[in-house]
Parts: sequence; structure tokens; C-alpha cells
Amino acid sequence: MSRPEAPVVEVAYALPDRQFLVRVELAEGMTALGAVEASGLRELHRELAGRSLDLGIFGQPVPSDRRLKNGDRVEIYRALTTDPREARRRLAAQGRTMGPAGAARSR
Repeated sequence: MSRPEAPVVEVAYALPDRQFLVRVELAEGMTALGAVEASGLRELHRELAGRSLDLGIFGQPVPSDRRLKNGDRVEIYRALTTDPREARRRLAAQGRTMGPAGAARSR
């Protein structure tokens, strides 16, 4: 007889050049912030330590105390370095457009 799999959630954090995805066993009453803490990503990435985090589940922003369910993916959002609208305006002024994943390309 096979043992049923324990419920899990994933915690995702993306840098411009790399993505981190950590599976965490879901504990009873676990919150989005609790999953982040259990993932160890705050210790691995100094920029996450000591600050409040913007979190989401499958692309939808959620409060850090949001209770999780099996299969949720908690996403840690980074602050934008440039307003996307301003970036598009600058590119348009140069005769360029946004390409896939934010890459600029000539028209």
C-alpha cells in the first residue's frame, strides 16, 4: 500500500536571471508568510530579510496572514525598478517596443 502524499505548497521567488521554487509541507493553519519562513528563502536572499513582503498566490496579491490550502503557490514579489508605463514611453520615443518577458526590440 502506498502512503498518501503529504499536502504541500510551493514558494516562488524570481530574480531577473533565476527563479527559486521551494516545496514546503503544508502544516495545519499555515499562512502565506509562514510558508515563506518555512521555505528558507529569506535566509538565502538578504534583500528579503527584515522587511515586509508583498505576496501573492497564483498571481493574485494576498495578505501575509492568508491561510493556505494544498497545492497553493506563494509568490514573493520584488519591487519594480522602473514603472512599466514609463519604460514603454521611453522605448516608443526610441522607435522600439517591449518584447517577450520585457525585452526591448526594434520595430
